[in-house]
Amino acid sequence: MTYMSGHDRSQILLLPEAVDDYVGLDNPERFIDASVDGLDLAEASFSGVEPKVTGRPGYAPADLLKLYIYLKPDFKTIADFRRDNRTAFRQVFREFVLLCRQLDLFGRELLAVDGTRIKAVNNKERNFTRASLTQFIKAADAELEDDLERLDKSDGTESGKDGSRVKNLAEKIAAIRERRERHKDLLAELDQSGESQISLTDPDSRAIAAHTHVAVGYNVQVAVDAKHKLIVEQQVTNQVVDVGLLAQTAEPAKEVLGVEHIAVVADRGYFKIEDIETCEKAGIDPYVPRPQRGPSVRAGRFRKDEFSYDPTSDSFLCPAGQRLHPIRPL
Repeated sequence: MTYMSGHDRSQILLLPEAVDDYVGLDNPERFIDASVDGLDLAEASFSGVEPKVTGRPGYAPADLLKLYIYLKPDFKTIADFRRDNRTAFRQVFREFVLLCRQLDLFGRELLAVDGTRIKAVNNKERNFTRASLTQFIKAADAELEDDLERLDKSDGTESGKDGSRVKNLAEKIAAIRERRERHKDLLAELDQSGESQISLTDPDSRAIAAHTHVAVGYNVQVAVDAKHKLIVEQQVTNQVVDVGLLAQTAEPAKEVLGVEHIAVVADRGYFKIEDIETCEKAGIDPYVPRPQRGPSVRAGRFRKDEFSYDPTSDSFLCPAGQRLHPIRPL
């Protein structure tokens, strides 16, 4: 059995003569087409490389991979293909980076590292922190105490001939107890694992703040070469903040570029002394601005970098336009 396939792009048509003529010579699709055709998908551990003998013909893995790279569609066939071959995609990306390196598309002098947040399938209501679990258990205890007291008062004075109010109250108490026990089990699981959060639908996802919006998702890190803005390294983490991820992202990028020394830039969210020292030991020159922290900044006062020093008068000019002179001893 063979795979399902479209029309041969070299077949003769009315206008133009061949389907291939619709695609320009400088179209990125031609680069993707040639790149994927040069891959050994079996060696990269893609599933379905050999078509099945019986059953309905499937799509060729190479065609699905080209389609995914070029269009990134989210239809079920493509989504299943990505899910079933998530490990193999990593190898495809590495082969692509090596090809770009052979074509001299990387400057291999400067990297830029940054992160972005992507949403998981896990809803916020299915994500729990230690604080939220503790708060729920505390609230459930208070509600149970109140309901039990009401139930005691209703035992001898049931409203209605069938005691429906007492029955409904008892069912409510049972439901609260059941939810309370589930939350206690989740809290115990957090204590055992040492994690700060737990997600039920997508276990690896975490509640991550993106600007003012908080969603459950992942923190995607990328290292981009400065020459043609091509991604050299990427990884998906569930770390909530970027602190501590600079060396973790830049070192693999340096390795795949095959250089002894390289510079890397990142925003102040990556500033961590230990991480900077790790970069320097690995032959990476990090350029990361130091964040302005401390009680003065939190109180809304001027930051240190907002004051400018004038060496001629040995004084500082503050953002409010006032000049600060040192106090000379008498």
